[in-house]
Amino acid sequence: MKPVVNDSCIGCGGCEAICPEVFKVEGGKAQVQQADYDILKEQIDEAAASCPVQAITWEE
Repeated sequence: MKPVVNDSCIGCGGCEAICPEVFKVEGGKAQVQQADYDILKEQIDEAAASCPVQAITWEE
């Protein structure tokens, strides 16, 4: 599974602050970077939980 950011992202940067190994805000929207998502699962889940527009989910 991998994290995805949907179009509701407002580019606030919260996810990047929590997990910069995975998320980077570019062009006004968070982008998912290549990383070991299994190792970073807790940080990714924290970033998803803190997203004000719930733009981060997991995808198969």
